[in-house]
Amino acid sequence: MNNIFKELSSYKIIPVIIIDDEKNSLPLANALIEGGLPVAEITFRTKAAGEAIRNIAKNFPNMLLGAGTVLTIDQVKFAVDAGSKFIVSPGLNPKVVEFCIQNNITITPGVATPTEIERALEFDLEVLKFFPAEALGGLNYLKAISAPFPKLKFIPTGGIDEKNILNYLQFSKVIACGGSWMVKSELITNKKFEEIKNLTLRALNIVKQINK
Repeated sequence: MNNIFKELSSYKIIPVIIIDDEKNSLPLANALIEGGLPVAEITFRTKAAGEAIRNIAKNFPNMLLGAGTVLTIDQVKFAVDAGSKFIVSPGLNPKVVEFCIQNNITITPGVATPTEIERALEFDLEVLKFFPAEALGGLNYLKAISAPFPKLKFIPTGGIDEKNILNYLQFSKVIACGGSWMVKSELITNKKFEEIKNLTLRALNIVKQINK
């Protein structure tokens, strides 16, 4: 695994963030850092995402910052220019994946089937996003479809929270999980950054139970 995946593996949780106002980006990042989790995936589901990435990258350069819901090569370019260190996409777009590989940009595309996993193998990818995890059948389904691919690792995302994250993380092929329960949009919009910090602290206390 490359250094970014090693770092994500050490944190085990990737906060998946939808942010509507870039002005909230800095107090949000500070809350995550104070909560002990200096990592974030800012999703391109809002117009504020790009500036939020830029603000955080400028003011918290040591934060492991990624861009999510990246669908096009132009979005990859924009995200990296803004300061994103890794790219996450909901599916496997060959053009986007190929561009990232050619430009040494870490990407984790989403997969849901063995066929999509085989397509990812053609690009020599090491880590894939399993999405939407719970809707697809959860951990049992992931174990079933990943069985023929012993070298691959996964980052399950979608429907994961403090109630089920331990189950996923105890599976040896999972390096980290994406989740939004500690960074829900309403908490960010209502500027409940102290609550975000406390939820982050609680989430980290849960994953500390992992002994791989």
